[in-house]
Amino acid sequence: MASITFYAVYATMQEWDQKGTYVLGEVLVKTEFPFPHFAKLITWLFFSTIIGWYCVSRIGWKKTVQLYSWKMSLLQLMLLGFSVICLYEVLYNFTVLSAQISAGIQDGKVPDIDFLTVAYPDPDRPWNLIFATKIFLAAFLISAHALYLSIKPRKSVDEINQ
Repeated sequence: MASITFYAVYATMQEWDQKGTYVLGEVLVKTEFPFPHFAKLITWLFFSTIIGWYCVSRIGWKKTVQLYSWKMSLLQLMLLGFSVICLYEVLYNFTVLSAQISAGIQDGKVPDIDFLTVAYPDPDRPWNLIFATKIFLAAFLISAHALYLSIKPRKSVDEINQ
């Protein structure tokens, strides 16, 4: 995950230096790894993010068992907010992607979806739609899972050690 992120930042900075502009996430969508036509870096980043979250939640659960009262309520409220925002972004990006695909169809040929962008939230720095959709989907899955873990009944550390 760190190496993909480092590569993306480096390649985006190179693009900025050469062209004076960039499309956020485009380098991850157009770079295939480990060989052509296998998987794109954005797919590897999506996968490693979900697996990384699962590992963190399995390793660090004992620290969260001791959170009760207002701290846990605040955490749950924040997680609910993150989940709703990320779900909205996923639906928004899918809607824009579908609209751009539909608008771009000419003579029965579908446009290359890897290069479709949305100029949101900053018109000067557009986002690649495939990148935005996968990143927000990963964020939604992680925040929804964290909300689920924070709500479900938990055993105390003492019950586990017995």
